[in-house]
Amino acid sequence: MKTIFTKLAFLALIVFSVTGCSDDDKLPDVKVSAVNALYAPEDDLLVRLEGKGSVFFEWEAAKSEDNGVVLYDVLFDTAEGDFSNPVYVTTSEGKGFQNTLTLSYEDLTAIAAMAGIEADATGKLKWTVHSSRGLDIVESDVSRTIELERPEEVYIPEQLFLTGTATEGGEDLAAATGLKKTGTATYEIYAALNSGSYQFTDAKTGTPNTYFIEGDKLEENGTATFDGEEGVYRIKLDLNDNSVEVARVEKMELWFAPFGEFLFELPYAGNGSWLAVDEMIEFKQEDWGRDERYKFRMTLVQDGNTLEEWYGSVNNDNSRPDSNTPASYWYMVSVTDDRWNNCFKFAEAVDMHTVNVEVIFNAEVTDYTHEVTVTD
Repeated sequence: MKTIFTKLAFLALIVFSVTGCSDDDKLPDVKVSAVNALYAPEDDLLVRLEGKGSVFFEWEAAKSEDNGVVLYDVLFDTAEGDFSNPVYVTTSEGKGFQNTLTLSYEDLTAIAAMAGIEADATGKLKWTVHSSRGLDIVESDVSRTIELERPEEVYIPEQLFLTGTATEGGEDLAAATGLKKTGTATYEIYAALNSGSYQFTDAKTGTPNTYFIEGDKLEENGTATFDGEEGVYRIKLDLNDNSVEVARVEKMELWFAPFGEFLFELPYAGNGSWLAVDEMIEFKQEDWGRDERYKFRMTLVQDGNTLEEWYGSVNNDNSRPDSNTPASYWYMVSVTDDRWNNCFKFAEAVDMHTVNVEVIFNAEVTDYTHEVTVTD
């Protein structure tokens, strides 16, 4: 979701774009022209905000007196508004430098709600574009209308759990495994499945709402039967359109960049975690010192296709961790298969010792993470 500004915050952003730069980098106050034409979407376009989709906005580029860059802000207001107190303001693409903007249906639904357009109703918004360079904001004399139809409000649970005879927790609802909420209406779980029944619930007590997978869709009020290959599965649910993605996890491996090879597999340990026990780690001796860089690869099978997904550090390069290193150092994000980039580094104490390495992809952690513990 794009950041929602009040008018005050909008003005503060423009000030920051100037004062937040050094004297050499800041944009000087240069006269710019107004935006005189709006190209897309067409005026009075009707958009039904259902499922996944987006709307593309484009306008005529403004000009500056020195032929330099121009910043743009897109304003949305009610049909009766005059943009003096817009309901939503955002910068254009390219951090405000491009004369385009793409808003998802989710973004537009939020804007519609701010403008007072209720669920299962249709209403109109006006939009325009302001240009600027430095502190001076140039308002446009042109605007267009977009009509937004909000579908009936869909119940989005704050939490979901996996339960049933086919699951790790069995049919005891109290032992159901939580899904990780990855967005406003998206959820994910890594869990072992075997023959039996399973369903998703929005509570672990009482009489919760239930959901089940039928084909590639999530349906309400029912139970599914799992009769596929037993194993560990990643299940992704999107309640925006009730879509489902299921992939079987074949293996999780530790990649050791200095040798350019995988040192070992991590067996699945339950509850969305993989654990390798008492594995020897020996750094590689280089002319400049000992190299200890590593990351992980997960291999999955989805719809008969083999997928390889790499997980590593949010940082392109790292220092060795120590006792003062924050927990966020070990957070794992999706990265490329580049041999060296986005690798973690083992702590100095790991070299020439056995370790336990645990990867944790479940709802109990704030972010997917891993732990390395010296065991000898």
